[in-house]
Amino acid sequence: METIVQSSHKAYFHLPGLFEFYEFYKVFLALFREHREYFYDWCEIGSIYGAPADCIWGGGRVGFGEDDARKVASLMKEYEISARLTFSNSLLREEHLQDRRCNDLCELFHTETKVKNGVILYSDLLLDYLKERYRKLYFVSSTTKVITDFRKFREEIKREEFTYVVPDFRLNKKLKELDSLLAVEKHKVEFLCNECCYFGCTDRKDCYENVSRKSLGEECQDHICTAPDSQYGYRFSRAMTNPGFIGIEDIRNSYLPMGFSNFKIEGRGLGSALLLEFLLYYMTKPEQQLKVREEIYLDSMLDLF
Repeated sequence: METIVQSSHKAYFHLPGLFEFYEFYKVFLALFREHREYFYDWCEIGSIYGAPADCIWGGGRVGFGEDDARKVASLMKEYEISARLTFSNSLLREEHLQDRRCNDLCELFHTETKVKNGVILYSDLLLDYLKERYRKLYFVSSTTKVITDFRKFREEIKREEFTYVVPDFRLNKKLKELDSLLAVEKHKVEFLCNECCYFGCTDRKDCYENVSRKSLGEECQDHICTAPDSQYGYRFSRAMTNPGFIGIEDIRNSYLPMGFSNFKIEGRGLGSALLLEFLLYYMTKPEQQLKVREEIYLDSMLDLF
């Protein structure tokens, strides 16, 4: 496994919507490059992740991204940002591995670039297949595995085939156990920061499995969430009250000093207006947030709502 060396003094954010928010990122990435002074100097973009609509290897969320894959790959190459394909379907079988569309995407992002591209996955069957065919890609163990037991999480980190491991958000505040990890293990941990799901949810794995079945085109009923306040959908304000929420002060005062550097922001299916709020909160200096909002809102090419 090739280790990706990162500074423990910087937070690397892994952002949602690789195929869903191409037009948004065209504007935002230019702003991030041209006006770096608007943003915290302790943060960087580690990757942008997602999957197009109707990818049978997809998981986590039912993909709806419609942006052209070649344009997306070109944009990531221009800004030297790692692209990650979210292929976290948990129910893949041998016959699914030959899917032309998913293989074509791997082939596209497998090309030589200054920054390596990756795949977020659940299935060991898919992992073995990709390791053999697409050796320039790196691999991320998906949070859809719902690893809530710290012993099992530690075992997952020790797997050499994974460059990063995303634990279930309910391990986020296990600071004593997290601090016991070796330095090289800490660099592999990627925390899901802004999850809004009920902290006491026992159906999370079933919910992800339902998405996997839909991605495969199987007939199945929708998963009905019975968690408190689920009828309101995602609310960032509610996510901030979640016991597993990781805010910017947590990152700066706890996680970075302990040697953790990777933080995932969810939001592939939430719309670009909410995505902007995440980027303002996590990456933008408070006194510069209005300027960033104006640059984004006043761009005539963007429809944030």
